[in-house]
Amino acid sequence: MDKKSLRCLINSISRFIHLVACHTVESAIIEKDYVNMVGILKLLKPVLDEVIDSAVHLDEKLVKELEELDIVVNEAREFMEKWCPKMSKIYSVLHSEPLALKVQSSALEIINILYRFFLSAPLTSHLSAIQKNIQEFQYPEQDRISEVIEEALGDERENLVPCAEHLIRIMKSLSLTSSQELLTESVVLEKARVKAQALKKKDESDLINQIIDLISLIRDCTVELELFDAPKGPPVPPYFQCPLSLELMLDPVIVASGQTYEKVFIQKWLDHGLIICPKTRQTLTHTNLIPNYTVKALIANWCDDNNIRFPNTIKGSSNSPSLSSHSQDFNRANNFSGSLRSSTSSSRSFHGVQSESEKQRVEVSSGLSSRHSSVTESSIEVASEFPASSPLNKDSTFSPSPSKEKIPSSESRVPLTENGNSNHHRSLSLPFTDFGSDDLTSSSHVKKLVEDLRSQSNEAQTAAAAELRLLAKHNKGNRVVIAQCEAIAPLVSLLYSMVKLTQEHAVTALLNLSINDENKVMIAEAGALEPLILILKSGSEGAKENSAATLFSLSVLEQYKIKIGRSGAVKALVDLLSSGTLRGKKDAATALFNLSIFHENKARIVQAGAVKYLIKLMDPDSGMADKAIALLANLAMISEGRSEITREGGIPLLVEVIEVGSQRGKENAASIILQLCISSHKFCSLVLQEGAVPPLVALSQSGTPRAKEKAQQILSHFRDRREGANGKAKS
Repeated sequence: MDKKSLRCLINSISRFIHLVACHTVESAIIEKDYVNMVGILKLLKPVLDEVIDSAVHLDEKLVKELEELDIVVNEAREFMEKWCPKMSKIYSVLHSEPLALKVQSSALEIINILYRFFLSAPLTSHLSAIQKNIQEFQYPEQDRISEVIEEALGDERENLVPCAEHLIRIMKSLSLTSSQELLTESVVLEKARVKAQALKKKDESDLINQIIDLISLIRDCTVELELFDAPKGPPVPPYFQCPLSLELMLDPVIVASGQTYEKVFIQKWLDHGLIICPKTRQTLTHTNLIPNYTVKALIANWCDDNNIRFPNTIKGSSNSPSLSSHSQDFNRANNFSGSLRSSTSSSRSFHGVQSESEKQRVEVSSGLSSRHSSVTESSIEVASEFPASSPLNKDSTFSPSPSKEKIPSSESRVPLTENGNSNHHRSLSLPFTDFGSDDLTSSSHVKKLVEDLRSQSNEAQTAAAAELRLLAKHNKGNRVVIAQCEAIAPLVSLLYSMVKLTQEHAVTALLNLSINDENKVMIAEAGALEPLILILKSGSEGAKENSAATLFSLSVLEQYKIKIGRSGAVKALVDLLSSGTLRGKKDAATALFNLSIFHENKARIVQAGAVKYLIKLMDPDSGMADKAIALLANLAMISEGRSEITREGGIPLLVEVIEVGSQRGKENAASIILQLCISSHKFCSLVLQEGAVPPLVALSQSGTPRAKEKAQQILSHFRDRREGANGKAKS
């Protein structure tokens, strides 16, 4: 027999080893399996190379084994290519571990055949050693978690409840040991199920459904056996626990299926476009959340009976020490959306709980913490006045126009006349009525609107873009449906429209659609960056603002921080920062702040002249002083930024902020001054000349913990500098 199968296998092994070497795996479980496969194949490949160089012919049994291994290696490669950190842990291990076991068993069988085949040849001298080395990759039966999962799924299929021991083992082996981790696993599974159904992959969809049911059983098991660390105080009755967080509900709400959940957690669920009840798996007919006052009153009574202070609002719960242990997941929820987006590569991280209906253009207090280890950057922690790294629903902030048609003027902030120009005295009446944007629309209706977007009629295009804008305004499911109906590409095309109103409706529809993370990629890949920048330069005021906010929304994804920064958007955003309306300036500052997280963009922002405008906006009367200072704190991390801040007269203003500014302003101003002082003796002298010591002393005693730390570092630097100067004078 020829050696074609052998050559194919060697090529497949080489490609696989190269792929794994280039691929970053962030899952310990997957990494273990692929490291084992690479180790085994690296041992096998030299043997196969020797065989292919030999003059012998291969028998049928060996060829068959080579072909089977080739299939397994390619399966492993394909799975690695589609794997991502957001993939379900259970789904991943069900695929990777069996592949690793197949690679090992097949490699051993090939070695056995070769050993018998070349019994008298020199090749046998090291086959035994290779066989022994491959056997060292053996998976002990007790470590084969995929088999435990398969057994549990088998019990499910037979309508049996898997034993608690298996559920606990799955939970611990895959680090599903908190309500947050179980919730994250549920979300990624539901999204995978929706995708599999859309692609009509029935087998995959069925498997995911079984895994989802398994997660529900694990969650029930943790409640029944109280496996998670219980908070101090009396145990929470199961009927007062949120089915998602497994914690005491503080703001219970009812969904369309009739189930009750903690609002912040079910809202996060819905924010990911999931329109299925997590508990019943029933499709929700709407996504309205109705307060469950009865359950809330019962919980309040239970808290009173057990001497637990029950807050009136969720916000208040974080300040209630007696309830803080019961509400620990509310604190963890701050990072929930970030964990699903895998944004850990940025040098700053935002924190703050925002439901999707609350992701609006309001200033959300959120903390930023540096992840750099150098002295210059580890000492900087920006207390941000910017919204968390999440898209902004511009439509939901302001009330609709007073006209009967309920045209939302939320993004433009002022009504529009019929020709699309801003007019503070008239509202626009378009020939369409309220579309019921809170309700889930149908695919057929959206497809008709997409046809209108592609029509030659300006009126039809404008009306369709306006309706899509409204449909994407509040409803998470609509955003998914609109994207699936391929509306994004024609909306991007309308960004080039010469009709200002059409252009503004299109950009705002894209902004509202970009709240969905998957839509962000589709919008960017549809070529939206260039026309968005064009609108920033020449669009109406409202369109400019929404274009800036859309760029911010896209820049939430790390790869687009780079692309947007290199696309020419920075200069256009800086121009809006200098000459836009107050809302436009806030939008520009927010977008620039997010772009400045990527280090390369800091220099671009400084070179575009942003610092002089930000210095002017430090005036408390500007309405965005804290935003300006937060962005300056990022720019102060590079030498060009520090020089510009000093050249534009920023030091006196920074000292003034430390004295009379807001708490966040003081934190960021102290961070900037610390950067100035430790980078240059000249800058340090200028700071001292402005009388910074007294306000810094006051801040070191009465500021926030972060502000105190910065103030103390600056004062310590002053002392070290003075002592150094005294030492030189004495010598």
